[in-house]
Amino acid sequence: MGSLRRSLISLHRALKSTASISPAETHLRPQFGYGLVQRSYSANNGSNLDIDLSNQESKRRLVNRLIYRSKQRGFLELDLVLGKWVEEHIHSMDERGIKSLVDVLDLENPDLWKWLSGQEQPPEALQTNPVFTAVRNKIMNNLNSYAAPETRATPGQPWVRGWDDIKKSQGGPLTGNQ
Repeated sequence: MGSLRRSLISLHRALKSTASISPAETHLRPQFGYGLVQRSYSANNGSNLDIDLSNQESKRRLVNRLIYRSKQRGFLELDLVLGKWVEEHIHSMDERGIKSLVDVLDLENPDLWKWLSGQEQPPEALQTNPVFTAVRNKIMNNLNSYAAPETRATPGQPWVRGWDDIKKSQGGPLTGNQ
């Protein structure tokens, strides 16, 4: 149900958008085996979230909504990293920063994680987003500080390793992950 809602919202935004989409910002990716879904990413995707910072109550509601969206994405890595970053920085953001944050929160989880963790290069429009850049820098600094480079996949390759990786080693067990 959630993916249908996201698809309808994306379709509504695409139809509403007046900006032209360049081929460099358009990606085709398989979606649930039903063919390819075209997704476009632009710096100004016309989110339907009303940003009202005129009084304290509306600002409080907006901040709470964005913190919730950043912590409850359903993708554990993003829930932890993005939620903590948003909690630490949202109170110092102006309207432009909040719009940039909304643009990042509107991205699909798998794509966003691959771009933030350096597995794939993000679209050009996203590289100019200050929130995306700040979160990506924090993630990459943490990876460089706490994770050995040999534990990471090269860009463009899957990062997750399978259960049977140990079988491929010399003298490893023939069955199971023992």
